[in-house]
Amino acid sequence: MPRSPVSDWGWEYDPDAHHVIGDTPNLSFVAQVEERVEELVRAAAALYLNGCAFEGRSPGVQEEVLSGGMFHYLTVVRNQRIYVVKVIPWPL
Repeated sequence: MPRSPVSDWGWEYDPDAHHVIGDTPNLSFVAQVEERVEELVRAAAALYLNGCAFEGRSPGVQEEVLSGGMFHYLTVVRNQRIYVVKVIPWPL
């Protein structure tokens, strides 16, 4: 499970990479997704400085649109984790 070096925040595919990514041949898009998720992790770590103690509502499922497709992710603040739940590459 990838972790950000700046905090205990990290991210993972939920339930696993094969389920979320599938057999897409577009590995450059998958790399784009993972790079963007790392940015989201850094942003969440800055926004929620003590995520484990957070008592509010976590944001719901959100989506990001990139040049090669899109993905959905869920931020769970108390777990200090971003879960990538769906990756949809555009057709090649």
